[in-house]
Amino acid sequence: MMASSYNAKEEDGHHSGASGATGNAVRSKKPDNTAFKQQRLPAWQPILTAGTVLPAFFVIGLIFIPIGIGLYVTSNNIKEFEIDYTGTDASSPCYNCSQSSWNSTMPCKCSLPFSLEQPFESNVFMYYGLSNFYQNHRRYVKSRDDSQLNGDTSSLKDPSKECEPYRMSGKSPIAPCGAIANSMFNDTLELIYLDPNGTRNIIPLVKKGIAWWTDKHVKFRNPGGSNSNLTAVFQGTAKPVNWGKPVYELDSDPENNGFINEDFIVWMRTAALPTFRKLYRIIQKKNNMTPTLPRGNYTLEVTYNYPVRSFDGRKRMILSTISWMGGKNPFLGIAYITVGSVCFFLGVVLLLIHHKYGNRNNSSDVPN
Repeated sequence: MMASSYNAKEEDGHHSGASGATGNAVRSKKPDNTAFKQQRLPAWQPILTAGTVLPAFFVIGLIFIPIGIGLYVTSNNIKEFEIDYTGTDASSPCYNCSQSSWNSTMPCKCSLPFSLEQPFESNVFMYYGLSNFYQNHRRYVKSRDDSQLNGDTSSLKDPSKECEPYRMSGKSPIAPCGAIANSMFNDTLELIYLDPNGTRNIIPLVKKGIAWWTDKHVKFRNPGGSNSNLTAVFQGTAKPVNWGKPVYELDSDPENNGFINEDFIVWMRTAALPTFRKLYRIIQKKNNMTPTLPRGNYTLEVTYNYPVRSFDGRKRMILSTISWMGGKNPFLGIAYITVGSVCFFLGVVLLLIHHKYGNRNNSSDVPN
């Protein structure tokens, strides 16, 4: 009796162990018994009916169309004037200057007269624009040393290899290195107002505040700090190939010299499209009684240093005011109006379809 009981238990344990081993093998191939892996998480799926879709189309249309009209009107109220001074035509005052190349020994100057039909009342932002200049090229964008631009002295002496072939000049490291810095825009633009008496009045152009605050105070720093002797700090370095002067002589103001020069910082923020504009100067409004730029005759004085004929580019100067939405850009308003109009039109079409065929479908579902 005892033996038979022992054998039964042993046989039973043997079978249970086999089934357990088999069970473990099967269970190892299954996902864990969790709500996520077993797809037991709560979910919500919208049921698209005429009662939900039609109001959505009409609401989107009624919201987007007024917003688009407001953006479009605001953009059109922004005053903007643009003048091309590339000098490709033989009759252009800058034609002779456009024939020059990089590192020209004598700076070439040209004057372009123009007139403003309407006064510019508020602060005026002066931009320079370039066309057919691909700052978004991958090798061009990578051709810089951010550690060097942030004031790292070791990178100043040994720039990154990403800067090649504008990394070294002989045995001297280039500061700032790279293709972006080497191709920095260096035309000088001056604005002259000719009053009714024929007197030439130089418009004051403010060059501080044209760069992003984060770029000026975080990303770009001079080696040794802002109070250091830049001539001594950059001793042993070479200027970029296409520059006429070293980086520590870009400006007479020590707070706007070296790597923290705002013209340099603005240029180093690369553009996404081949036709772009960058902020050059700000013309600040003096008082509320007189416009910033009155209506009348003006002259743009250009020191032509930046050749663009080699890549079939064009240069232009833009005067523009701004609003709460920024500069002149009608695309955003047009996009809102288009989307709102399409949604409203689709809502009307679907409403007619539902009115004509909706009741027929509902009646066909009812059993006799």
